[in-house]
Parts: sequence; structure tokens; C-alpha cells
Amino acid sequence: MLIIKRTFKDSIIAVSSLLVVVAAFMFTAWRSEISEKNQNLRMAGFEILKNLGELQIVVNYAHFQADNMLGNPYLGWGHIALVSDLSQLMPDPVPETIQKLIVVWRTEANQLKMSEEAANRVSQQIDASRHEVLKSILSLR
Repeated sequence: MLIIKRTFKDSIIAVSSLLVVVAAFMFTAWRSEISEKNQNLRMAGFEILKNLGELQIVVNYAHFQADNMLGNPYLGWGHIALVSDLSQLMPDPVPETIQKLIVVWRTEANQLKMSEEAANRVSQQIDASRHEVLKSILSLR
């Protein structure tokens, strides 16, 4: 009877240890997956912010300098395309905000040289987009 008790006690310790190891492994795998996802979102967010800044430079050159090379709306479309693609990786409301930027850019880009209102509308939507991307990055854990 003593041998059976001892064997049972040793088995419980072994099974408990195995359960702890499996639980720790599962937690580590889950945490690694979350960390990788957050890292990808951060990288996408930083790239969006970079391109929004470059888009703002295009707006500024078009409106304030009337520079046909650096302020060319076609340069802006390149930034818009990349920002649009990357925004699909970000959580809501970033994609919706970027879609609003695309609509504003589509309607106002050709008016940037002549219209302060057009430049202001585009700049305001760039700022709104930057704000949402920053909020999304800051919310990651």
C-alpha cells in the first residue's frame, strides 16, 4: 500500500510538472504571435506616417512654392497608393480615415496651386490620418 501511495504521489508531481510546462509553452507561443503582429502594425504605421509627411511636402510645394516638380499632384498619388495599401493592415478607424484622404485628394489635388481652401482641406485630412495612425500605434501592447 505504501508503494502505491508513493507511486501515485510521484505521478501527480510528474503530471503537474508536465501541465505547467505545456501551459508555459502555449503562453510563450501566444505572446510571440501577438508581439510579431504588433511589430508588423508598428512598421506599417511608421511607413504610413512617413508617406503622409511626404504627401504634406507635395501639398506645400504645390501651394506655397508653385513648384511643378516637387508639388506635382502625380507624386502625391504614389504616396496615396502606398498609404492606402498599408492602411488595410491597420485597425479601424485608420482605413476609413485614409479613404477620406483619398477622396479629398482626388477632388482637390489639381486645385492645390490655385486654392488655399483646397490645400487646407488636404492638409486637414492628412493631419486627421496622422492622428488616427498615431493612436493606433500607441494602443499596441
